[in-house]
Amino acid sequence: MSVKSLHQLPNEFYFCTFTCCQCINLFEITDTYSEVYNWFGIAEKKNFHICAYVIMPNHLHFIISTPSKNADLNTLVSNAKRFMAYEIVARLKSAGNFDVLNKLSNEVSPSDRKRGKLHQVFEPSFDARKILSEEMLIQKINYIHHNPVKGIWKLADDFILYPHSSAAFYETGKQGLFNIIHYEKIIEGERGL
Repeated sequence: MSVKSLHQLPNEFYFCTFTCCQCINLFEITDTYSEVYNWFGIAEKKNFHICAYVIMPNHLHFIISTPSKNADLNTLVSNAKRFMAYEIVARLKSAGNFDVLNKLSNEVSPSDRKRGKLHQVFEPSFDARKILSEEMLIQKINYIHHNPVKGIWKLADDFILYPHSSAAFYETGKQGLFNIIHYEKIIEGERGL
């Protein structure tokens, strides 16, 4: 049984992950990378800051800094997953991808089905680990950025070439598909510099 942890601390960095149901490559199959970028924009409007990210075919890693007020990361991520799920299901239906839709339908728990839920698009929880030091922050950024070329993933010849990542920004200064804020600027801002 999973335990729901609340992540509501202001002015903190968190390393977060959420995963598609059954690790199905739903972001890739439905080409919903843009939906993640849209959500990043919503988070920024709520004074959260995305410091690093990688959108993999079946999961998302990101480092986010929480605002000084209304730092409810749980609600932010829950809403993101819900609205992305609607779009993923719509695109699967539009493409006639009923095999995947059936898999997602079969994953709905009986209690959720009673409440009218039809598809389990993402794993029910998400992982959010508070970053405890700048050293840990750098380690997590490196982990995120190298994810597309490690293990089973061979998504690019070089990790900075993977388009759905902030790696190129940290390595070359060139912004990618979503403009992020370097973690050092956030830290400086918190110190009033």
